[in-house]
Amino acid sequence: MGTLRPAIFLDRDGVLNGIVWREGKAASPRSVAELAIEPEAAATLAALKAAGFLLLVVTNQPDVRRGLMSDATLDAIHARLAQALPVDDIFACRHDNADLCACRKPRPGMVLDLAARHGVDLTRSWLVGDQDRDIQCGQAAGVRTVLLARPYNSGTESGADHVIDTLSQAVSLMVRQPAMAAPQ
Repeated sequence: MGTLRPAIFLDRDGVLNGIVWREGKAASPRSVAELAIEPEAAATLAALKAAGFLLLVVTNQPDVRRGLMSDATLDAIHARLAQALPVDDIFACRHDNADLCACRKPRPGMVLDLAARHGVDLTRSWLVGDQDRDIQCGQAAGVRTVLLARPYNSGTESGADHVIDTLSQAVSLMVRQPAMAAPQ
């Protein structure tokens, strides 16, 4: 398989694109028109890619299972995201909580599947998210975690390795950190 590479696993909504407010709650875009790429995302991801990281998106998208969005619409949203940002792969869990699948965060299935598919060294990898379930997923997969502080999340109570305000702050943080010790 060759040398394993480090990766940055990125949640989508609230990290790479803005969230949509529905009935006072943070929610995912349900159309390409609602997709608003965060202004700093392209430059930040380009810097992480230049530092040698694979960029892998892991996102829960239960609106498909709930009948609020079609598979085709989600695919179109991800095509637009991939066109705008230098990501290497996008994995979306389309299940709902009741499905009890292995891929829905906080379970680590998406991270572990992408790691196996792309030859990722989890001990040198990170997950960036905006929700506690993202942090729990990263911890379960054995990667370092970064929570982006948002008005709708718990901030420092999440248990994340680092809490920062902006995605761009992640570059210096991730590039300067030494590799974690390999599991025994």
